[in-house]
Amino acid sequence: MKGRWATYVTTGALLALLAGCSSKPTDRGQQYIDGKIDQPLTLVNQPNAKGRPVNGKDFGDQVSEIRFASSSLYRKQSDTYSAIENWLLSGGDTRQLRLFGLDAYQMEGVDNYGNVQFTGYYTPVIEARYTRQGEFQYPLYRMPPRSKGRKLPSRAQIYGGALDDRYIIGYSNSLMDNFIMDVQGSGYVDYGDGRPLMFFGYAGKNGWAYHSVGKELIDRGEVKREDMSMQAIRAWADRHSPQEVRELLETNNSFVFFKPENFTPVRGASAVPLIAKAAVAADRSLIPPGTVLLAEVPLLNQDGKFTGKYEMRLMVALDVGGAIKGQHFDIYQGIGPEAGHMAGFFNHYGRVWVLRAAPGTGSTLFSNAQNGHNGAMLVNASQ
Repeated sequence: MKGRWATYVTTGALLALLAGCSSKPTDRGQQYIDGKIDQPLTLVNQPNAKGRPVNGKDFGDQVSEIRFASSSLYRKQSDTYSAIENWLLSGGDTRQLRLFGLDAYQMEGVDNYGNVQFTGYYTPVIEARYTRQGEFQYPLYRMPPRSKGRKLPSRAQIYGGALDDRYIIGYSNSLMDNFIMDVQGSGYVDYGDGRPLMFFGYAGKNGWAYHSVGKELIDRGEVKREDMSMQAIRAWADRHSPQEVRELLETNNSFVFFKPENFTPVRGASAVPLIAKAAVAADRSLIPPGTVLLAEVPLLNQDGKFTGKYEMRLMVALDVGGAIKGQHFDIYQGIGPEAGHMAGFFNHYGRVWVLRAAPGTGSTLFSNAQNGHNGAMLVNASQ
């Protein structure tokens, strides 16, 4: 899904840089129990983590989707998937990964203390009509052709009618709903005619730079940084006029186009259907598609506040996003309002270990070890 260039989600607006924080805040799940980590990925004997994965079934379902949707991707990771399956069947004790031929590479996090950033994205469902009528006044667009050497119109120009009507694929009743689907990169559309929902997959962008409207509101002093979330952006929009909302959204020149498809599963950039909370968007330059992550994820309450508790999850990198760089993952939360509620709040930190089949089990070393990508050689912590 997202096509997922649009995982800008709340990330650009919510990025809370930890580097250099002398106070070492912990209100968003930051942990400092392991000391500094010197490499982006460090091989450890066993994760310093408590508990067993809570989502073994969902992880298994996600691996099944990979097997059926992308045999080539599955083959690249099949040794790891098989080893993890055996490990889970034995109870999923993190202290026993090596007994099942699995190496764990801890990620250094955004601050070199292992604090990896988690945000969330989801698949919205919006109301629309085929023609402009009543409250349904806001166009949704398919991808127009590109002229060589010329940019497509900016968001403000598109809102002003710069694109021909033949590229319109529906009219919604909320410009903000359109924008949220734009940011998420895809969504389901209910045309109100009794037919199954239409999936609007990612078709492309206009090529303009992305600017976070959340950051815009923070810079204006209209929303506090610590209070920023998708819910906060919606609440701001509810308090302001349609013209003011449009002006805010126009500060982001980037615009996403959609491709309508008959009801189909939500797919990531790897063309694999996504299972909620078992799939993430990741930075491909660091985490190759299909990579398995053992993640210690902070638990939030219904108000988006950190509860002080964590749960272990197994997730697979199957998507990408424009704002997902480095030590940062965007967790797919699912479809509809409830998923959107949690996705809008998520901007917290936990720990992550990349799991790979150990050498000698039919798998090669993690590609970063071979290539020295970004200087990130894998170092055995026991040495």
